[in-house]
Amino acid sequence: MNDPRKALFAHLAPFGLFLLGLALVQLVQRLAGSSHHLLLAEPVYWIYPLQTLACAIALGVFWKEYDFGFRRPVPLAVGVGLAVFVLWVSPQLLFGQPQRLGGFDPSAFAAQPALYWGTVVVRFLRLAIVVPLVEEIFWRGFLQRYLIDERFTSVPFGKYSHLSFWAVAVAFTFEHSQADWPAAFLTGAIYGWVAVRTKSLAACVVAHATTNLALGIYVMLTRQWGYW
Repeated sequence: MNDPRKALFAHLAPFGLFLLGLALVQLVQRLAGSSHHLLLAEPVYWIYPLQTLACAIALGVFWKEYDFGFRRPVPLAVGVGLAVFVLWVSPQLLFGQPQRLGGFDPSAFAAQPALYWGTVVVRFLRLAIVVPLVEEIFWRGFLQRYLIDERFTSVPFGKYSHLSFWAVAVAFTFEHSQADWPAAFLTGAIYGWVAVRTKSLAACVVAHATTNLALGIYVMLTRQWGYW
């Protein structure tokens, strides 16, 4: 990573495309108004696949710019990921919070099996591969180091400072819906701890991917689409 500008763009571009996709969903919904057309009323069904593809392309283009630290063991990351999954579903399982039935429901295409399973597969690719990579590259790979030194590539991955650690945990919280803020804040802190503990971006990605994959399976089993 000899070119600081290229490294900066590599860490920002996938996340920027991800946020652009989220903003486009909101824009289409507002423009559609009270439309009953599925693809206008629920643009996630076509915007999310496009968002996934765009982010995947960006990740592929800049792949050599990321230092994942694959030499680090990841069993700890898998365990942490599963613990975070329990954290997300515990308010409902332990404290009787209502089920989260509203959300990205692939059964809208149940009458077309190929489209249904294609939608499910793409949703899992987004959930368990693209999102963990995009978010961990940005939050832990970039911002948690950038807040220590703007020449972030000179900062060892996982270096701890009070400001960078907790600022990223708070910012990560606000990326999620308000109902999820307590769980998101704890999750941001836990993934930040994984970064500090393992010094490995790969471990952070594995932890995040494990959480999201478990949530995806949970969603498919319980049909609580609001969890993804």
